[in-house]
Amino acid sequence: MSALPGADPWEYALHALTVEYPPLDALWEAETGPIRWLQGLGDWFAPPLGVLTHLGSQSVIIVVLAVVFWCFDSRLGARLFVVVAVSGALNYLCKSLLYGARPSWFDAHIKAHAAHDSFGIPSGHAQGAVVTWGYLGLRSGRRVMLWAAVIVIVLVSFSRIYLGAHFISDVVAGLLLGAAVLWAALRWEDRVARWWSGLTTVRWVGHALAVTLLPCLVAALWQALVLGSWEVPAEWIGAVPTDPAGHTLTGLYTVSGALLGGIVGFTLLAKRGWYSAQGTVVSKIARFVLGISVIVLIQAVVDVFFGVPNGLTASAVSFVAYAAITFWASYAAPELFVRSGLARRSDPSSAPPTDAPEGSGRG
Repeated sequence: MSALPGADPWEYALHALTVEYPPLDALWEAETGPIRWLQGLGDWFAPPLGVLTHLGSQSVIIVVLAVVFWCFDSRLGARLFVVVAVSGALNYLCKSLLYGARPSWFDAHIKAHAAHDSFGIPSGHAQGAVVTWGYLGLRSGRRVMLWAAVIVIVLVSFSRIYLGAHFISDVVAGLLLGAAVLWAALRWEDRVARWWSGLTTVRWVGHALAVTLLPCLVAALWQALVLGSWEVPAEWIGAVPTDPAGHTLTGLYTVSGALLGGIVGFTLLAKRGWYSAQGTVVSKIARFVLGISVIVLIQAVVDVFFGVPNGLTASAVSFVAYAAITFWASYAAPELFVRSGLARRSDPSSAPPTDAPEGSGRG
């Protein structure tokens, strides 16, 4: 096939890769058969899988992170949050670069039991399940918890395919990327934590901004300069939502903003002497109710003042809003818990190893 008139080899290759000749079309075509066969077994399977799939969703994972950090083990919760947020940012960055279809976009015969506006590859639910439940299962030190995590990961992965939310290749990519993030976290988190605690204020602030803003900048430039003229390919004969590129970019900004707020909050909390999530059942419930109430309030204020913004405005608003939410959750809320008597101060340097519950080790 001849090159585009007047185009140099690099421009032609880039055009072929991103617009006119999507390289994944042949793979997706092969994967539509198994998905249609699964859905052909009947819709009765959709409701239970629709519930199970939320075990890998952003909303459920946020609640899990809040419960662990505020109510059970603050050190474990803080580390898990950072790992999950980094994983989420990588996931949305890949989506922003790859522009992968979802099965119901590519094939009109596939039902979208779970509809999403962002691009498909890699599967965020599968990746999030591996990182979140895999981390908790491995850190628990209990075989039953590890097997429970494996079962959850398998069920979430299967649900994404049956519900028509992802191709098999999307799920495999999510599982592999999640496993890589989980492996890196377990191997390097202690070393990174020690290095981070030794940084000056100027340096850790600079690193936090770089880590969270760089992926957003890369994705924005890629979409504006490389794929600015992108249109839905003719091969995608299903129902494609309006502006999937914009929704994907907003997702990346949202997770990156959350990561920034969390990093800043945890760092400041450590300098203040940290805090312990131990306490009575009543105090734990009070912490969770108070913490979640403020998060809901912040989100409501953002919705009232900004409504439903579009494009880069939506991305910027989401970045700031979720940075504020996670700063509250990681710093302001624990400080309030301590000052109100709902929690006590605890220096992280004297905390037990991450794989042991708070208060179970040396005092």
